[in-house]
Amino acid sequence: MKKLLLTLSAMCSFVLCQAQDVLVKRNGDELQVKVEEITPTQIKYRRFDNLQGPLISVSKAGVFMIKYENGTKEVFNEAARSDAGLPAYSPVQVPQEQQVLKLSGPRLGFTVLSQRYADNIKDEFHTDVNPFMTQFGWQFETRIFTLDSGVSGLFEFVPLVGGLEQGKFLPSLSGLVGVRSAKGLEFGIGPNVSLSGAGLVMAVGTNFQSQGINFPVNFAVAPSKDGARFSLLFGFNSRKY
Repeated sequence: MKKLLLTLSAMCSFVLCQAQDVLVKRNGDELQVKVEEITPTQIKYRRFDNLQGPLISVSKAGVFMIKYENGTKEVFNEAARSDAGLPAYSPVQVPQEQQVLKLSGPRLGFTVLSQRYADNIKDEFHTDVNPFMTQFGWQFETRIFTLDSGVSGLFEFVPLVGGLEQGKFLPSLSGLVGVRSAKGLEFGIGPNVSLSGAGLVMAVGTNFQSQGINFPVNFAVAPSKDGARFSLLFGFNSRKY
């Protein structure tokens, strides 16, 4: 009987720990709350550690997102600031120490190999490769800083697998350090490792934004002693929590 009571008590504690909303402010603060009401300009909540306490109101313009207890998320965009009669939110208002931002998402596209590169793969691995191949992978991006001008410093790690449509498994890893302008134009350079060995990769592109989602499009060149690879990649990513 005691074991049963302990088990039920533990289960209740677990449920209570999960049954909370998380309010994420634009400055990065996360509050454990119970959301009571959302108006056009305010969000009203009670602190989760004091559910019988006072009702607290916070400006909707200062809230980035609410993660509800059932797992759903509600992101508040620039419309919230307009409704409150405030100017559009600008990244330069975020303190320097809070500007590190991590994003991730899928990447896909295609790569064209130089004939010399394709011939080298055939010689090294005794397999024929069509110089035109698809690419599938994932992008891990860290936005290190954002200047007053809107220019951002980036680090990206991009693992890819090519040639799947040919029944091949041709992996590559790229790590790029670069910059992105306020208008989304970006440039990066860094090391690349593939079946042909280590080399350098250079990439240029742009980044579109819509409702908190980024849509990057990049053209990359990876020259090496065995030839070169030319890739066009696109995808989407979002902030990691």
